[in-house]
Amino acid sequence: MKRQIAHLLSRFISSTRGAILVEALIVVPVVTIFAVGLLEFGNVFWQRQQMQAGVRDAARYMSRCNLSPTFQTGTTPSCSLDIARNIAFYGAPSATGRFLRVPNWKDADDLTFFYHDRATNTSSAAAPTAPDSRDLVVVQGKLDYAGSPLIQMLQIEPIRITYQYMQRYTSW
Repeated sequence: MKRQIAHLLSRFISSTRGAILVEALIVVPVVTIFAVGLLEFGNVFWQRQQMQAGVRDAARYMSRCNLSPTFQTGTTPSCSLDIARNIAFYGAPSATGRFLRVPNWKDADDLTFFYHDRATNTSSAAAPTAPDSRDLVVVQGKLDYAGSPLIQMLQIEPIRITYQYMQRYTSW
């Protein structure tokens, strides 16, 4: 009996038939976690880049707007914050038939507009009544990246992505 056990043990130790299975059981979970993490990381950067493009587009639009009726006598405001939000969120002045640039980035609270007067170093939510070349339009965007279902299963807090862009107020 002792001899049989010794023979089985020596055969088990010298055999390499199960080595590939053991190596695969160790390597596959590590490589899978690495691949999923790499894809998630890339998706975070893609959504950040898309949000930045939307914020920049909205700032460019608002910097060329005549929001103040007293800026040019007899004119009415020629654009609106709703159009600027649509440009940021959808990439077009109208949201009909368009897809969001970034999933779940569509709340009005996610995009903030204000004007900065560099002459007096003050900021305001209202458009300047007599803008000059020193006035800035500032747009701030924020987004909570929720992640894929796998990341949501891990119950990781959402990643907050923020971006601010300033554009000189030029009007049309």
